[in-house]
Amino acid sequence: MRQRKAWLKTALLAAAIGVAASPAVPAVSIPDLPRVTEPTPVTSGKLATAQPPAAPVPDEIPVGLLVDITNGQTLFAREESRRFVPASVTKVMTAYTAFRLMEEGALRPDRRFIYTQELEDAWYNEGSNMFLRAGEQPTIGQLLLGVTTVSGNDASVALGVAATGSLENWLQLMNANAVRLGMRDTHFGSPNGYPDGGQTYTSARDLVLLAEAITQDHPALYKRYFGHRLLRWRDITQANHDPVTGRVDGADGLKTGYTREAGFTFLGSAERNGRRLVMVLAGSPDSRMRDRAARDLLEWGFDAFEREMIAPAGSIMAQALVQDGASDSVALRAPHEIGVALFEGQHSDTLTMEVVYRGPIEAPIEEGEQIATLRVLMDGDLVLERPLEAANAVPAANTLQRIGNAWRKWLA
Repeated sequence: MRQRKAWLKTALLAAAIGVAASPAVPAVSIPDLPRVTEPTPVTSGKLATAQPPAAPVPDEIPVGLLVDITNGQTLFAREESRRFVPASVTKVMTAYTAFRLMEEGALRPDRRFIYTQELEDAWYNEGSNMFLRAGEQPTIGQLLLGVTTVSGNDASVALGVAATGSLENWLQLMNANAVRLGMRDTHFGSPNGYPDGGQTYTSARDLVLLAEAITQDHPALYKRYFGHRLLRWRDITQANHDPVTGRVDGADGLKTGYTREAGFTFLGSAERNGRRLVMVLAGSPDSRMRDRAARDLLEWGFDAFEREMIAPAGSIMAQALVQDGASDSVALRAPHEIGVALFEGQHSDTLTMEVVYRGPIEAPIEEGEQIATLRVLMDGDLVLERPLEAANAVPAANTLQRIGNAWRKWLA
């Protein structure tokens, strides 16, 4: 199969957004479907001075990323694929792994675990701590709060051992989840991010995938275990170091991290008016700079951009060629509403779109099968990718149809 790019420019914008179509992009014979064509510039006299506002992230912070996970649009990116040591942000995967087991019924939050002397000897007062003692019997739910609220290194290890019987088994689950989520630049060598000689690493782009999964796939558990400001265990009360929850409207987590090797890191999220933003800052030289930038970046993401719908759910976006099918093409449909965030002063005619699929697509094709990707570009930069599905089923061609298809190809 060869890679085919269907570039959808002015004509697609005319159908989806309502701007005037250029006469240089003619329609195909199938009604309301734009022609597959090479890209042409989309210009407007209002766009020359429209520039995106600068993101409030100091140059001293080497890695940063802000994504609107409502539609997958990247609002700000700096070294988003660069690998770094996540430190205690690792614990978000520990929480996610526990959430999956709980949803599957394999782990109950009220189940108790007897904390052993071996674990106390290894982890008491080692970095951030819940300060568990041998013989104590915290529940799985209490251990989770120790992980998410006070970043307990001891609670993270105890949770893994309680759930799977050994740290090795737990790490296998964590890494399997990373693979399943598509976190290609991530590996976990510990459940808590404690220095391990470089075995644990990730990227900002991968952490956004993790944050999206934990907030969207497990919303009830996320709300239950993240966003708490204080945790009391025995007579010890500790505060959450999350710099945004309670200080940025709609913020509800996720996790800070620090080691000398990693610097100061934060994975955070907030939701307002149906929009959820996820942000990553990594390698900050000090906590004050990280915390201020985290708050400013989330506020910027909400205040500097407005969401505009470019295609409602069910819109036919293009057509794809079909091989050996009862039809020689299939309509490509947006399964969900497609919207994009535009900064103040920007217009929707700065957008161009392309459809990418590997084709011709071999029949049979089922209705609703995801067979293509819509890519939205803003001034030439990719900002959004959304799946497209087959709008109708295309069965395999019968003998007569195959002969007809071959004859049409020969005539072409």
